[in-house]
Amino acid sequence: MRYRLTFIAGLALGYVIGTRAGRERYEQLKKSARQFAQNPAVRNTAESAAQSGRDLTGKAYHSVSEKVGDKVPASVADRVRSLRNRGRNGEDDWGTTNT
Repeated sequence: MRYRLTFIAGLALGYVIGTRAGRERYEQLKKSARQFAQNPAVRNTAESAAQSGRDLTGKAYHSVSEKVGDKVPASVADRVRSLRNRGRNGEDDWGTTNT
């Protein structure tokens, strides 16, 4: 019984120490990720990639709509149109204002 109690106490102590160390490492990684995301060069690159993606999707939408025409059901066409206009109300997915 004494050995079982010692084992359980050691297990509990190891768990507490391990979770505390893990939490500190998690906070450290979270802080590094936040600093990386707030870097102006990273934000500019991400924004230019998002803008390029929006431009390419617009071109693809036009070429597909020319080829497909009226073969798409109205419900699908309405959904695509609403998704396409989603980013035009002043903000994009990154929370910045479209120009």
